[in-house]
Amino acid sequence: MNQQKSIKLIECPRDAMQGIHHFIDTDLKAAYINLLLQVGFDTIDFGSFVSPKAIPQLKDTAEVLAKLDLSTTKSKLLAIVANLRGVEAAVQHPEIHQLGFPFSISETFQMRNTNSTIAASLDTVKQMLELCNRHDKTAVVYLSMGFGNPYGDLWNEEIVLHWTDVLAGLGVKIISLSDTIGVSSPERIKAILPGMIRNFNQVEIGVHLHSTADTRIEKIEAAYDSGCYRFDSALKGFGGCPMATDELTGNLATEDLIWFLETKGETLGLNMEKWKAAVQLSPQIFLS
Repeated sequence: MNQQKSIKLIECPRDAMQGIHHFIDTDLKAAYINLLLQVGFDTIDFGSFVSPKAIPQLKDTAEVLAKLDLSTTKSKLLAIVANLRGVEAAVQHPEIHQLGFPFSISETFQMRNTNSTIAASLDTVKQMLELCNRHDKTAVVYLSMGFGNPYGDLWNEEIVLHWTDVLAGLGVKIISLSDTIGVSSPERIKAILPGMIRNFNQVEIGVHLHSTADTRIEKIEAAYDSGCYRFDSALKGFGGCPMATDELTGNLATEDLIWFLETKGETLGLNMEKWKAAVQLSPQIFLS
């Protein structure tokens, strides 16, 4: 088994849906997320407060939130924000526990993803932390392009550790090292993660890996063996980052993650009947 810390699974229907071109009906989104809320995941990454021009699929996040049944779930809700306006909108909803911000260590991708520089984005993180503290929410910062980038910007492990140090120094308690474009490898994961987890033990370090089907398990294994206990994934590996490339590299598949962790003796405490119901509903969303 992994460390003494319990495994945290973050299911990401938001990431799975955001790149789909046809608009998914609000009621259908809510029905799907309501099933996921009953499975027993630590957190559901359910929506985002970003410009509808940038991500039109998620323009109804507030409406979806109003249709969620939170009466019996133990899962926390996480919403993605990309600027201060999004932060200010998200913190007004008491049902939301966590705000996630994509902080790229690639200047090119930070501009492409949030239309701001790294310096400006760091200022947004500072303001997000202040607002989260004021509204009793937790900030999650995704260190995107954490395993490399295709834009020619300088990348190395020292840069990753530098920005982790900066964010931890600001008071960020959860940092998720994000692959974004699927370039991570078991070797690179093992080269970066153990040092991050060891050197920043006051921070919860997670991974948000993108992967093709044939490399999912080896990436999961590399992160697990590195001491990681927070994993983002999506049912059947749907999704990817539409702001990164035209060819989407999918998320880790939740069913692969569950299978792997159970082979390691981890007790996940999931309601598999609700999970099967979500799987059965998923083609109406992702394959229609």
